[in-house]
Amino acid sequence: MASANSSLDSSFQRLREFRGVLLRLHKALLHSERAVYEQFYGRIPSSGEFFRLVIEHDWFSWLRPMSQFIVEIDDALSAKEPITLGQVEALLAKARTMLQPCETGSSLEKRYYRAIQRDPDIALMHAEATRLLASPDADSNNATGDSVQ
Repeated sequence: MASANSSLDSSFQRLREFRGVLLRLHKALLHSERAVYEQFYGRIPSSGEFFRLVIEHDWFSWLRPMSQFIVEIDDALSAKEPITLGQVEALLAKARTMLQPCETGSSLEKRYYRAIQRDPDIALMHAEATRLLASPDADSNNATGDSVQ
């Protein structure tokens, strides 16, 4: 039982650390995409207008799944019921799938790939996220009912 709790604590900590990295990465991606958008369409006049574009414009649509995933992680971490090892591992697995840059993949994969290529800070954050997701126990599929708050 102690080993299961240790595994849960370790995975839970990785999820919390990953969340922080993902937030910084998401913010950097938004700023990077804003710069490219402004090269094509001109300066965005206000934060409110930028927010509206992020929510509504196709240019930023590839970032919406990442935004939704951050909310999903937050919901899991703040739920009234303690999070289980299975839930933590499922979120980490989803993260590994989502953060797959690919020159010829889906819209998210292609745009993410291009952002990594053009911005060294994004490349470093991607490397940090990948490191967290590839921790030694990342492939643990022990989905016990143990939980933590």
